[in-house]
Amino acid sequence: MTDTEERTEEKTDKKETGKRAMTEEELRTREIEKSIIKRFRKEIWRPFVRALNDYDMIKEGDNIAVCISGGKDSMLLAKCMQEILRHGKMEVGLKFLVMDPGYNPENRKLIEENAKTLGIPIHIFESDIFNVVVDVDDSPCYLCARMRRGNLYANARELGCNKIALGHHFDDVIETILMSMLYGAQVNTMMPKLHSTNFPGMELIRPLYLVKEADIMAWKDYNHLRFLQCACRFTEESTRRENEELSKRKEMKKLIAGFRKTNPYIETNIFKSVGNVNLDACIGYVKNGERHNFLEEYDR
Repeated sequence: MTDTEERTEEKTDKKETGKRAMTEEELRTREIEKSIIKRFRKEIWRPFVRALNDYDMIKEGDNIAVCISGGKDSMLLAKCMQEILRHGKMEVGLKFLVMDPGYNPENRKLIEENAKTLGIPIHIFESDIFNVVVDVDDSPCYLCARMRRGNLYANARELGCNKIALGHHFDDVIETILMSMLYGAQVNTMMPKLHSTNFPGMELIRPLYLVKEADIMAWKDYNHLRFLQCACRFTEESTRRENEELSKRKEMKKLIAGFRKTNPYIETNIFKSVGNVNLDACIGYVKNGERHNFLEEYDR
């Protein structure tokens, strides 16, 4: 958004205020929105817009289901998508989709209250995913994640959407790269967008791909907001049982924090490494599910 657009927005605000007095709730919503564009312009707004542009995430005529879990990331994503619709030049449709997989009443209430405070018109649908996976001993979190993703795709399609937007951020990407290397013995990353294999014509996008978690936390604290930390029934009902992937992600966070003490650019370097893969110096790689070895072309 240019300085001219900012001045136009301020004039529009004054006109709206002149027509009628804004309620306290509306004023709070407006201040939260302005904080994204102004106070956190460098940390949030610019990386958000850059990701949309660099990875060609949005096209004219798209209908996008912004998936809201109730946490800080998805709530910020919803606000950023509203702002890009307001300031952008493309005509796109937005739906704000909340799946209740069996939340406790307090958690659902918090989501609804935050959506009202932030001015997000959410569409809630219910599922029994928590009940389905509660007795599963083998990888319940993996099953839960797959079921949640499938439900989101299905409901987004029913609403006429061709894309779903998730709130994964830069730190998620870096942690995924390290986890794949240290625990999966491969080099993988969390992609900025993906075509769905089970829902033809549907696509997944991650608009917060370049936004750092620390900046999302700073935005949350600046606006005195409180979001869900984790509404998973496993973490709510059992302190003995810890999600294995969550544990690994915590380990990656600690590892990166240690690296950062000696190299402040460590995250950027890790991120750039998966965009600068030198196949001339790789022992092997996988392309379209087929494994290749450097010896195939070694003597050519």
